[in-house]
Amino acid sequence: MDEIDWQILAELQEDGRLSITDLAARVGLSVSPCHRRVRALEETGVIRGYRAVPDPAAAGFGFEAVVFVYMARTDKDTVVDLESRLAAIPEIIEAERLFGEPDFLLRIVTASLETYQALYDEVLTALPGVEKVRSTIVMRHVVAERGLPARPRQAP
Repeated sequence: MDEIDWQILAELQEDGRLSITDLAARVGLSVSPCHRRVRALEETGVIRGYRAVPDPAAAGFGFEAVVFVYMARTDKDTVVDLESRLAAIPEIIEAERLFGEPDFLLRIVTASLETYQALYDEVLTALPGVEKVRSTIVMRHVVAERGLPARPRQAP
């Protein structure tokens, strides 16, 4: 990626609804070359897609927890099954499999503490292969979902 590609990526991360005309003007290109570059970034997987970024509280999800999942068994079948089950729980808005402990890190949103407690008691702790589940309540987002840095930092 060259400097213009990085500029395109930065602009689209800031506003994914920019028209190609507006994007081209911001990065100093004419429309056709800008469009070709955006298409190339999409085709190579640098840009995976476009989506709205809703505010969870404004959408009725006023409770958020970071959840740590520890597995009793980590054989391949158990892990694959758990990953599939986690992906099917709509309140899990982010799930990461980790090296070391815990085994998984989840970000979960619900309408309230009570609805989270029901999800915790009835679903999370009942998942096959799970040894324990630990939660912490999100107090406030200090750095909310943001785009990538302008470019990768180079090692000294």
